[in-house]
Amino acid sequence: MMDVLTIEWLGKPLWMWLGFHLLIAGLLAFDLGLLHRDKEHEIGVRESLALTGFYLALGLAFGGWIWWYLGPQSGEEYVTGLVVEKSLSMDNVFVIAMILTALGVPRAAQHRVLLWGILAAVLLRGLMIGLGAALVHEVHWVLSLFAAFLIYAGLKILVSGDEEEGDFQNSAVVRWFKSTFRVTPELHGQRFTVRKTDPKTGRVALYFTPLALALVLVNGADVIFAVDSVPAIFAITTDTFVVYTSNIFAILGLRALYFALAAMVDRFAYLKTALAFILIFIGAKIVVADTFGLVTVPPWVSLVVTLTLLAAGVAYSLWRTRTDAPDQADADPVPPHEARAHRA
Repeated sequence: MMDVLTIEWLGKPLWMWLGFHLLIAGLLAFDLGLLHRDKEHEIGVRESLALTGFYLALGLAFGGWIWWYLGPQSGEEYVTGLVVEKSLSMDNVFVIAMILTALGVPRAAQHRVLLWGILAAVLLRGLMIGLGAALVHEVHWVLSLFAAFLIYAGLKILVSGDEEEGDFQNSAVVRWFKSTFRVTPELHGQRFTVRKTDPKTGRVALYFTPLALALVLVNGADVIFAVDSVPAIFAITTDTFVVYTSNIFAILGLRALYFALAAMVDRFAYLKTALAFILIFIGAKIVVADTFGLVTVPPWVSLVVTLTLLAAGVAYSLWRTRTDAPDQADADPVPPHEARAHRA
């Protein structure tokens, strides 16, 4: 049995992968089974910040173990990856807030959508990271392709600014879903499906609720954001274990982070600019260090630059919106389109 656990898989012993997944399963069971047994419980900002701090501390503690067991370079790469993925997930939170607001999902039901969305995100990220790892280890120039994409994505954010993201109710995905499946016009508590009589046939049929539609859109948003985040983490390190674990810890805290940031979406008006510069920096690092070999950028430099850009974006946002910030503790999320209009 011990011989099996020491077999290497994707560059690391099997026991490391099994141990990590057991830890994640335990965390999910703790979150769902103990913290949120009451389905009608609404997560407030203070509770959300406490959970966010808990997951962040746990992620950093795991990074400390990687530092001790795999060495300082792996530890620095893990923390840098965690910070980058956490930063990008903040932008994902704002899009999720728009989706849930547009579909009229109440706060008490939002955590259910986010829960299943995060479980799906863990599986999707695992698949995308596995594919990315195979490409990077087989074809080295893929890193240069990732770098070019990250620079392009960052420049696109800077050029596009804070444009309207669109009307989710009339999006192509929503129209397709409603034309393909039976969808109820109203919510049915926290259920994704219900059985009711089809007026066209007179028979009882399975209907999806707007909560299921919200879940589809949230998962779609995560796939889109993964297109940025997966190349970004591979531009920091090609160690599959470090890439995967930092990604998963960033995703785990997303549900808690949502309920804190969604209520203060208008306070982070300039965060997207900081994220754009982070993407450009990571892409440029690969170009100068790996593609052309002009200079070696130590992992700690990437970490310091990433933290500095993120802190600057958050601080500048809070400073610019300081006069528009009444105490929003435990307030309902601000609809993003109203927040943008208010800033204008």
